[in-house]
Amino acid sequence: MTARLEGCVALVTGASSGIGAATAVELARQGARVVLVARRAERLAEVADRVAAAGGAARVLAADIACRDVPAQLVADVVAAEGRLDILVNAAGVMLNGSSIERPLSEWEQMVDLNLMALLAITKAALPHLVEAAQGSRGVADVVNVSSVAGRVAAGTAGVYNATKFGVNGFSEALRQEFARRNVRVSVVEPGAVQTELFDHQAPAAQARLSRILADVEYLHPEDVAETIAHIVTRPRRVALAEVVVRPTDHI
Repeated sequence: MTARLEGCVALVTGASSGIGAATAVELARQGARVVLVARRAERLAEVADRVAAAGGAARVLAADIACRDVPAQLVADVVAAEGRLDILVNAAGVMLNGSSIERPLSEWEQMVDLNLMALLAITKAALPHLVEAAQGSRGVADVVNVSSVAGRVAAGTAGVYNATKFGVNGFSEALRQEFARRNVRVSVVEPGAVQTELFDHQAPAAQARLSRILADVEYLHPEDVAETIAHIVTRPRRVALAEVVVRPTDHI
């Protein structure tokens, strides 16, 4: 049985492309009103058009959630405009792997700031509103954190990316335990290789290494992960999918 999302408001970070964009469209198909958050306003407008084509409604908020004061203000603006917040999907992230000697410290800071600190800040700001929403007719609210299989197994030249995703996994489980009795479900989704822009931001040597490792693998599509997220948030109140790993079938 699925629980449709009419009347729910879902905030999706990283919504300008990839998993975030696909998730926003899928949640709109399930009846939610979606709030699209990312830095690139023109790309968000394109996603909003996809949401409309799917029969949904979207609000676009162009913002850099890695800036320390932005997440709390953004959540406040969403609740003021929409009146509630039922679902938070943290899909924003960056992967800048490469030699730990050659790559600049600024890239490590960028990964920590976006993958971990921004996720913590926006989740903290959202929690009181999610607790309130869980007292409504749906009886539950959801946080879904998009992590990675890199949060399960470390790999050379990916140390800081690993650190951020291990951190997301640990935070998600601790938060799940803390808020389970308040009917706020916390789930972490750990995709393997997905056809997104994530790989394009890396140093050439890191891109070449991944291309060799994944040469014969059929990558997941963003929609595959989006459907998984939609499945999580449309379960009956009694069902919490705390951790879901989504891998390409032929990736060993």
